[in-house]
Amino acid sequence: MNEAFAQDVDDGLSAKNKSLPSRYFYDAIGDSLFVKIMNMPEYYLTDAELEILTEQTDDLIQAFGMNGDHFEIVELGAGDGLKVVKLLKQLNSHDFSYAPIDISAHALSILKERLIKELPKLDFDGKQGEYFEVLDGLKNLDKKVILFLGSNIGNLTDARAHSFMKKVAESMNKHDKLLIGFDLKKDPKTIERAYNDPHGFTRDFNLNLLTRINRELGGDFAIDKFRHAPEYNPESGTMRSFLESLTDQTVNIKSIGKRYDFKKGECIHTENSQKYDLETIHKIAKNTGLRVKKEFYDSRNYFVDVLFEKEIK
Repeated sequence: MNEAFAQDVDDGLSAKNKSLPSRYFYDAIGDSLFVKIMNMPEYYLTDAELEILTEQTDDLIQAFGMNGDHFEIVELGAGDGLKVVKLLKQLNSHDFSYAPIDISAHALSILKERLIKELPKLDFDGKQGEYFEVLDGLKNLDKKVILFLGSNIGNLTDARAHSFMKKVAESMNKHDKLLIGFDLKKDPKTIERAYNDPHGFTRDFNLNLLTRINRELGGDFAIDKFRHAPEYNPESGTMRSFLESLTDQTVNIKSIGKRYDFKKGECIHTENSQKYDLETIHKIAKNTGLRVKKEFYDSRNYFVDVLFEKEIK
């Protein structure tokens, strides 16, 4: 039994406002579903950032400012590498290594297989684990570019995003750069379609969290008695994902040895996906030890990749 998983599930389902950590989305099934989500037309984030990384590659590389020296590309939450492979191919004439970091060993395995085929000479050093555990071991690298793409930062509250950026800055040297993807505020209908798609991929991705509890912890969640229930607040820019109980019910989890009661309409909060404006981005970055070097937008202004550098006092 995964004791950390069991503890997090117990803590979340025992709370007054029930929740489950979004990091547990990513088992083999969840990884596969997320790839489907990223490739569907409604999930505009993929196309928007891919456009930036494909059409502004030369500007990005110039802004990295590595000037012919060897450097490391460190990617946090690398996933399947759909977008970064475009950048890596353009960097092929430069002296660099690629170190993807992901909580999912399965995702790293797929990424390695892909890159062996597409970039066989690439110096690949994948690392499985939590971001900061791995980053602490990379402080001594002379030069590095840290990538945090896909608006993964949007899964954090603004306060946690600020702490995250401050922590990353502590692992950076004066020549290092940090590229973060931010999903921008836009027509709420566009955002809602991305998180409640007609194909049912996002629904299945969310519900798979309950299936995983059943499989790994001996739960007896009746999956058909819960529904995917996303909720977007245009004013705050927060997309929140929930699993809503469709009836009064009790769920038992054998490995925890506890039961959890749900009332009809009661929700489990599973994820936040924050949408930003520039004012909020600059506010989050303030007093983190980072400063904005350059911003890269897609043609529709749906998305921005912001390049940060370390403040030198």
